Amino acid sequence: MSALPSSIPPLERRPIRELPDELISQIAAGEVVERPASVVRELLDNALDAGARQVTVRLASGGVRLISVEDDGQGIPREELTVALRRHATSKIASLNDLETVGTMGFRGEALAAINAIAELSILSRFAGADGAFALDGRTGELRPVARGVGTTVEVRELFFATPARRKFLKTDATELAHCIESVRRHALARPEVGFSVWHDGKLIEQWRAADQREQRLADALSDDFVAQSVAVDHVGGPVRVVGRAGIPDAARSRGDQQFFYVNGRFVRDKVLSHAVRSAYEDVLHGQRQPVYALYLDIDPSRVDVNVHPTKIEVRFRDGREVHQAVRHAIENALAAPRAGDAVVPASAQQPFFKPNVPASGATWSQPAIHFTARERGAGDFDAMWPPRAEEAPPAPAASGWQAAGMAPSPFRAPLGLPGDAPEAPATNEEAWPLGRALAQLQGIYILAENSQGLIVVDMHAAHERIVYERLKAQLDGASITSQPLLIPATFAATPQEVATAEACAAVLPTLGLEITPFSPRTLAVRAVPGTLADGDPVELARSVLAELAQHDASSVVQRAQNELLSTMACHGAVRANRKLTLDEMNALLRQMEATERSDQCNHGRPTWRQLSIRELDALFMRGR
Repeated sequence: MSALPSSIPPLERRPIRELPDELISQIAAGEVVERPASVVRELLDNALDAGARQVTVRLASGGVRLISVEDDGQGIPREELTVALRRHATSKIASLNDLETVGTMGFRGEALAAINAIAELSILSRFAGADGAFALDGRTGELRPVARGVGTTVEVRELFFATPARRKFLKTDATELAHCIESVRRHALARPEVGFSVWHDGKLIEQWRAADQREQRLADALSDDFVAQSVAVDHVGGPVRVVGRAGIPDAARSRGDQQFFYVNGRFVRDKVLSHAVRSAYEDVLHGQRQPVYALYLDIDPSRVDVNVHPTKIEVRFRDGREVHQAVRHAIENALAAPRAGDAVVPASAQQPFFKPNVPASGATWSQPAIHFTARERGAGDFDAMWPPRAEEAPPAPAASGWQAAGMAPSPFRAPLGLPGDAPEAPATNEEAWPLGRALAQLQGIYILAENSQGLIVVDMHAAHERIVYERLKAQLDGASITSQPLLIPATFAATPQEVATAEACAAVLPTLGLEITPFSPRTLAVRAVPGTLADGDPVELARSVLAELAQHDASSVVQRAQNELLSTMACHGAVRANRKLTLDEMNALLRQMEATERSDQCNHGRPTWRQLSIRELDALFMRGR
């Protein structure tokens, strides 16, 4: 092993001096331009800010040899063309107030100067009302008259020719082309009223015509399946409005490649928004599946800072919690409605091919109870969780547990039909039940039902599990979160961030059933926890809540822990496989599914029912061939 040198020779001192403008521009270009797709994004921003209604993107060799963006916007006056290539030259802001309320896609005035520093750039533009068009050569500054209609064309050739080291990091032409197309797609989803076309090596590879409806653009740019397998979102929460479409849990993917979020028309990737979406899907997605969505958030520009990152893909909200809550509630409300109604026959064929056995108009209807014998309930302490049948009920004990919290008796082993919970039957025979009428039980696991579209297959345990789970959540939501004081406070070494959060949110923590107080300058003490979580780890809960409170909404941590507990209880309380049900009991379960929120998935995100249409059944048996 060689010995280290006893002394390090001093470095040669270099004088402090200003960098040349060309080197400054190339450094700035490294932040703004990462690959050809970055150039496409910046040029599309300028085209849309100019009021373009049709944008054509032409590429060669994946955008490395040529990027041309042509628009029919208002154009650039001749006297402003040379100014457009200077650093920090823009028409979009003029003061700090303009910067704090940016309403345009671009605003820094860096893009054209940065691109001109690392590529061969030229601009052809004709201003609205001008007699002719002019072309500017970015390298020489030559300005000459050309023929062109109103609008602007920006051509970028030989990207990174001035910085060959950066060019070596580019991927294959096919990969760079895919990134360029994705950049155009993101803009197209934000502006359905604008037409977009993409050409590569002289061939048209993508085209999205101007659309009157956002759903039409979503179908064109993503797919018809995206629209068909998503629900509309339209929610207003304070100063925030969230619209768009959120994919149903069944449409979730293994990768998050169909997740589009826009803030005031700008595509962004933000941790607050991503966390809010994930929270909304938390108990309806299976495993690590990724939801699909295209959501558009409208907010006062003064409440969001878009001047965070050179690529303008990140934002910062003045009040992240109000945005988080608005996005979460928007998606939760959109996903809450059961989709059983989608199975109803269309209006053009209202008459079902079966006649549901429903009471006459004006008659009342109640769901039959499902009774459980002692053998079905099981033995041991678990028996205490099941409400006994009336003929074997012991004297009522003193109120405790759920009753002490002001909640109704636990329903997670209650009959399928509870008094007062059953919806009334349809008033006339012409109205079909969405999930149809029960036909039989298969292997003690599935319920087979017939509706106007064909055959419904229901996983009875998963369906009843969701019904019980939603009832438990409704009961807990109606009761206040009571605190359980700890006999011995749990202390832990806290970070300065945790101590500051605990002190700043001292008024919020009691509403969550928590009491966290400083024990010393670097130690916090947990003196009370929510009663329903008394058996958990108080220190872990406190750390999670404080971390969540520092970034998002602390109540989501407590709610997540409560929901996990209720989910476990509902799973144990739901009707088990091989439990023989009568037809009346099966129909009662179907009617409750139609009236229960999020009944299309169980607590673990698995589907509870599937529809097989007559056409699909005919295909199985090759009918009509």
